[in-house]
Amino acid sequence: MTQGTTDGATTTQPVPGAVIDVADVSFAYRGTRVLRGVSLQVAAGESLALLGANGAGKTTLLELCAGTRTPDAGRVTRGPGTAIGWVPPRGAYYGRLSARENLRIFCRLEGVADPVARADELLASTRLTEAGDRRADRLSTGMGQRLNLAIALAGTPDALLLDEPTATLSPDQRVRFWDLIAQLRDETGLAVIFSTQSVPEAGRRADRMMLLGGGVIVFTGDIAELAARAPGDDMLDAAEAAFIELAGE
Repeated sequence: MTQGTTDGATTTQPVPGAVIDVADVSFAYRGTRVLRGVSLQVAAGESLALLGANGAGKTTLLELCAGTRTPDAGRVTRGPGTAIGWVPPRGAYYGRLSARENLRIFCRLEGVADPVARADELLASTRLTEAGDRRADRLSTGMGQRLNLAIALAGTPDALLLDEPTATLSPDQRVRFWDLIAQLRDETGLAVIFSTQSVPEAGRRADRMMLLGGGVIVFTGDIAELAARAPGDDMLDAAEAAFIELAGE
C-alpha cells in the first residue's frame, strides 16, 4: 500500500531533490542492532538495489523507508508530497476475493475518486485484465506478485519499494515482472528501491547497487565497480566473488 510521510529523529538537513532521503539511520530488533548509521538517497526515476545476505538488514531498511517502522536514531525524509508504494515479500491481498475486488478495496482505502475505474486501469497496466475476476488465491505465482504490485500502485506513488520481489518467480516470470517495472519507470518517472540476493539481477535492473553487511553499507556503486574488487576475467563471476567477500558469507 502507499505510505505517507513518517520521520524519525532529525540529524541532518534533507538532500534537495531526493525522493527518499535516509540519514544516519540505526535500528535494533529485540536487542540486536540490525542497522548502524545507514544513509541513502534516491532520486526520481532512479533504481537502487539493496544487496546482502540473509539478516543483513535489507527488509528493515525498506520498512523504514516505507514508514512501517521508525528508526531508533537518524532520519527518514521524503520529498514534498511524495507517496510510497510498498510491496512486502508476502501477498498483501485477500485470497477469497478476485483481483478486481482486491484492487477496488485498496483504491477506496487510498481515497481514489473512482475506485472502479482505477482498479480496471491497474489491471490493464499490470497485464492482469484477463485474470481480473479470478480469485486471488488461484492466481499463478507471477500473477499474484503482479497483483501485489498493482495494489502498491493504487495510490499513484512516486517511489516503489520491493522486498525480494522475484525470489519465488520462474525465470520467464522474472523477465515479465522487470519489463513491467521498466515500463512504469519510463512512463511515470517512478523511483524504485528493491532488495535482492542476486548480483546479476541487481546489475541488470538497478542504476546503482548498495551492499549491506554487519548492519552497515560496505559497498555502493555499479556492477563493474563491484567486480573490480575481486580478481577474474569474467565481470559477473568477479562481482559475485566480491559480493560474497563483502557480505561476510
